Amino acid sequence: MALARSDLLLALMGAPHDSDMATTALRLAEAGLRRGAKVDIWTCGYATMLTQKSLGEAKPRNFLALGTEYPSTAHLARRMLAAHTGRLTWHSCRFCSEERGAVDHIEGVRMRPPFKFTEHVDAAAAAVVMGVV
Repeated sequence: MALARSDLLLALMGAPHDSDMATTALRLAEAGLRRGAKVDIWTCGYATMLTQKSLGEAKPRNFLALGTEYPSTAHLARRMLAAHTGRLTWHSCRFCSEERGAVDHIEGVRMRPPFKFTEHVDAAAAAVVMGVV
């Protein structure tokens, strides 16, 4: 069965907190969705940790701003998936998830075998790969 076409595939590979990769990807996804695009997100390596249920709703407190709460990436992903049903899909590499013990993703994240990544690239009008390949 062929994948549905997407306007944009954002692939996050490797450690998402080593740079601004995760924030950049989320902002690109939001910008595309605001313009009516169909967006797919694929995570590999430690980027599979972005949607773990164990992250909860908020990041640990920032001691320089104790009164400010910052949403976790899992919370942001959950909110985006709910707001853009049918136009946003989030996939996590099964091999990378299992290798890291990161299989408890939030609802809406689909685990896919690594060899399916090329099908997602082929189904996308544009693909942006960020991180270590």
